[in-house]
Amino acid sequence: MSQRSTMMLAVIALIGVIASESYYIVNETEKAVLKQFGKIVKTDIQPGLYPKMPFLQTVVRVDGRVLTHDVPTQPFLTSEKKVLNVDSFVIWRVADVERYITTLGSGTTDGFRIQAEAQQRVDGRVQQALRDEFSKRTVQEVVAGEREAVMNQVAATVNARTLEDMGIEVVDIRVKRVDWPDEVRGRVFDRMRAERARDAAGHRAEGREDAERIRADADRQGTVIIAEAYRDSQILRGAGDAEAAAIYARAFNRDAEFFRFYRSLEAYRHSLGSPEDLLVLEPDSDFFRYLKKSAGGR
Repeated sequence: MSQRSTMMLAVIALIGVIASESYYIVNETEKAVLKQFGKIVKTDIQPGLYPKMPFLQTVVRVDGRVLTHDVPTQPFLTSEKKVLNVDSFVIWRVADVERYITTLGSGTTDGFRIQAEAQQRVDGRVQQALRDEFSKRTVQEVVAGEREAVMNQVAATVNARTLEDMGIEVVDIRVKRVDWPDEVRGRVFDRMRAERARDAAGHRAEGREDAERIRADADRQGTVIIAEAYRDSQILRGAGDAEAAAIYARAFNRDAEFFRFYRSLEAYRHSLGSPEDLLVLEPDSDFFRYLKKSAGGR
């Protein structure tokens, strides 16, 4: 290849480089600023294709979407001086791209490095706000009672600081998990088991007491019912016996001889009703009076 050809290729390559540096593209998911000699000359650039001065101006692009990242687990003290390990996450986005890049992107045009720095600073703000809120409340309040209020307050506090200092809007902060540290978890579980065992023993004792009371009441009611039934039966039996005696008396008064005959027949039926019955009586006993009369009549 001749020297002239080499020069032509070099010129074409230089023209290509200059052409590529003469424009820039901002995607829909990005936010960007244009810098010249390290100073921002155009901010909050909308998506599209734009010209720029090659080599003199640079474009800094950052992610403009809503971002989520986990905050490292940290121990916090409650108002009861109990330690809890808190695992949380943050949802945030770039609200003021100029402030965001000016504060966090000093000396770099790499959007990922700026984002990493932003996450690190947001984590610190979140942990400080959580520490402040947890120190005012008990374990019950931060775990269940006032958890929603705690997280809303933390999000509002962190958002006010990051929006002013770094141009970051904190959309939400949520706690994923609240747990005891490993060194105290075993003791907590042992205490919980002891409390549950004590509650169970108390419930069993109350159950036995209720059972005894129910049995005693049932026995008392059963005794009363049986006594009342026996009393009523005796009253009815007495009334029946009185009625029977009255009937017998009326029958006897009507015809004494017939009544004596009827009672003798009843005695014969009860005494001689079975072939195995045996009576040892004198032949002239008054018991056979009506049998003799019956036989003599025939």
